[in-house]
Amino acid sequence: MKKGSQADFGSGSIGKLLFSMAVPAITAQLINLLYNIVDRMYIGHIPDIGATALTGVGVTFPVITLITAFSSLIGMGGAARAAIFMGRQDNDTAEEILGNCCAALACVAVILTGAILIFCEPLLMAFGASADTIGYASGYLRIYASGTIFVQTVMGLNMFITCQGFAQVGMKTTIIGAVCNIILDPIFIFLFGMGVQGAALATVLSQAVSAIWVLAFLTGKKTLLRIRLSLLRIRPAIIGPVLALGVSPFIMQSTESLLSICFNTQLQRFGGDLAVGAMAILTSVMQFGMLPLMGLTQGAQPIISYNFGAGNPGRVKKTFQLLLACSLAFTFVLWSGCMFAPKIFILIFSSDSALIEISVWAMRIYMASSLFFGAQIACQQTFIALGQAAVSLFLALLRKVILLIPLIFILPFFFSDQVFAVFLAEPVADLLAVAVTSLLFFLRFRKILAELRQGSLDGNPKAVE
Repeated sequence: MKKGSQADFGSGSIGKLLFSMAVPAITAQLINLLYNIVDRMYIGHIPDIGATALTGVGVTFPVITLITAFSSLIGMGGAARAAIFMGRQDNDTAEEILGNCCAALACVAVILTGAILIFCEPLLMAFGASADTIGYASGYLRIYASGTIFVQTVMGLNMFITCQGFAQVGMKTTIIGAVCNIILDPIFIFLFGMGVQGAALATVLSQAVSAIWVLAFLTGKKTLLRIRLSLLRIRPAIIGPVLALGVSPFIMQSTESLLSICFNTQLQRFGGDLAVGAMAILTSVMQFGMLPLMGLTQGAQPIISYNFGAGNPGRVKKTFQLLLACSLAFTFVLWSGCMFAPKIFILIFSSDSALIEISVWAMRIYMASSLFFGAQIACQQTFIALGQAAVSLFLALLRKVILLIPLIFILPFFFSDQVFAVFLAEPVADLLAVAVTSLLFFLRFRKILAELRQGSLDGNPKAVE
């Protein structure tokens, strides 16, 4: 499997291969973060209305997160399935998966666009918009929603580029969009005087450029999997397993808004605005800290999926072991910084002495179990790479829905310091989730590798589910 700048998943050094795939993925994650920060910086500096406009745009983020989650539902599940079939040298089925996913992404985009445009104001009011901010929020979201087709194309189909080994091409997809957005933002916001609507239009046009790049590559000569008109249809037998596998990352992304609401509600109740402000900082640190970790897993997933499909248990095991070691090493560094030098992270977001004081205290509680979080992510994402839909779904529900959300509301009954109890929910849920995930992975992974060695797979990627 080698073509141009494409990585060869089936041979060569696992370390070099993981490095070549992970570095572009991590770079893309960081660039995407910059993309969002620059967008907010421009909006926040609109004369006279910057603060209110920024608050209004902030209200739209749960809806935008949901749009992105749907692209992961189809893209991550489809890319993992396609890589497995490519490992089996069955590129025809892999191309059929790509075609089905293209059609599904288009259908989802149409439905989401219609739903958001129809229910825009009620949705935004439910997510915290006020009379002062609803105008900015709806103005931004209506334009952004009109470009949902581009978001679905970029986020969903770019994964099919990476799963073939074209990590550099996948990274360029993000870079192209980010650069366009950074250039267009000030033009539309300030030069044309369009305000938040200009920011939304700049984002939509930038996504459109990235979408053209993705489609041009997947219909060009370099790609192994090509978008073909004859395959642009939805077949339940093909899309069903894709959705089953993609529901895990979908839940992980779509529940972020619910989790934020639960934390903020309890912290506002027991600690007021200061506790909520500290939570905003901790969430930002956690999200920023997880970017390299997610880049690592995105780099490892196609390698694991391909070699799983190829029936090569040795390379599957070595890739996972290296992913686990790198993930744990990273989370050890992150944990050490949060425990011994938390103020360094907090000063990035605030210079207020009262907020810094509570944030330093809260960070040591909130991030206490982050030391082990590398194992949680490595195991959970490997389950997706191996096509283990049922297990990955359970683990996606376990940490946030089954453990963390109930603990946010239960633990304050058992501690006199109820703010402490709310922050404590995170490390308790993390520790329990890591323990359960590691145990399940140890038992399941050994079985999968044993069946691969025995050659007991019958050509169906779900044979070991």
